[in-house]
Amino acid sequence: MSTEPSTSASPATPEDHAADNLAVIARQAIVDEHRAVFGYELFDRSTASDAHNAASDAALLFNALSYADTESLVGQKLVFINCTHESLSGGHLELIHPDKVVLEVPPLAKDASAEDIEKARPVLEQLRHQGFRLAFSEHVLCPAYLSWLALAAFVKLDLTMFPPEQAKPLVRFAQEHSSARLVAEKVESAEQHQMMADLGVRLFQGYWFAKPVLVKSHTIRPSQATVIQLINLVRKQASTTEIEELLKKDPTLSFNLLRFINSSGFGLSCEITSFRHAVMILGLRKLFRWAALLLTTSRAGGSAPVVGTTAVVRGRLMELLAAEMLSPEECDNAFVVGVFSLLDTMLGLPMAQALESLALPEPVVDALLHQRGTFAPFLALTKACESGDEVAFALNAEALHLSNRQVNLAHLQALTWAEDMDSA
Repeated sequence: MSTEPSTSASPATPEDHAADNLAVIARQAIVDEHRAVFGYELFDRSTASDAHNAASDAALLFNALSYADTESLVGQKLVFINCTHESLSGGHLELIHPDKVVLEVPPLAKDASAEDIEKARPVLEQLRHQGFRLAFSEHVLCPAYLSWLALAAFVKLDLTMFPPEQAKPLVRFAQEHSSARLVAEKVESAEQHQMMADLGVRLFQGYWFAKPVLVKSHTIRPSQATVIQLINLVRKQASTTEIEELLKKDPTLSFNLLRFINSSGFGLSCEITSFRHAVMILGLRKLFRWAALLLTTSRAGGSAPVVGTTAVVRGRLMELLAAEMLSPEECDNAFVVGVFSLLDTMLGLPMAQALESLALPEPVVDALLHQRGTFAPFLALTKACESGDEVAFALNAEALHLSNRQVNLAHLQALTWAEDMDSA
């Protein structure tokens, strides 16, 4: 379903490096009845692609919080982020302070059944429990989605999706059946604004008020080797002192961490200037998630991190495949096996030599070096997914008692989660 990565690359030009080191994010204001800015919806413009998926969601938040000048980007305002249902269960949300972010939840596919809609509800409830506010479009006012309406903090009414005569019954229904704040979206004229204001809507978004504005920020990206060092320290639960020493040795790594943790999205009320304090505040689990995302945007010898992205796809796929069979700790290790399965290619070293400097659990090393142990069958199946070898795919899936459909779905989810991370 995917191809093996190529490790060859043309020499990087100054223009290539300039493009690599630029994060471009568009923001569009959401204003209140006094036209004061209430919040901003963010869009990733770092690539020419309009693809919107779990990976682009993660990359957008990662760029906004790690690279872009967050104060000039959003200040202390709310950030609205369009999500896919896959990204709603992504680990990157653990890095975000829920008070600062509104997650815009789309409807499911057009052919989704009532059972599909109800199955998605627990994830939404969990996000609400974590403190995230959820925004839905007018689809949440349809009978099929009414079970989601109680979870809504915002309902965005896209004025291009219904005729003007339907505005009043839609607004009235939303007001009577929920406590959500209503946002009139794609407002392009004074008449549209006045119509919605007369109906009691108090938040507005659209070209009539403000077009999206591009905010560009140059980035400083650490090397893959340094990020791997950090992941290694976190995996072996190193002391704060040991992690602090690495941060002190790599200005690009420490710069990115301090900028991330001091961003408005992280939600701290005071500025963190000490590496030690930053590590203590973030904690090892979040530090690992941050470093894993950082790995996919790092550079090795000036080339694009194609190999790093493929490794993250492997990690995510192994984590998904292991989810119903292994403990959460073992699933974390499955992720590590996948991420490090291309370590030899990343570093240009034999796998044995590449692993010498890493403190990894023995089952992880067994899978990577000797193709044996708990994680070896998952790694073999993951490689079979990439190779297109149907015989190997069938044999390895059968060995784990997984159906073709289960594996294919997990592979698609893993690709979706990671496919655009290298363009962040």
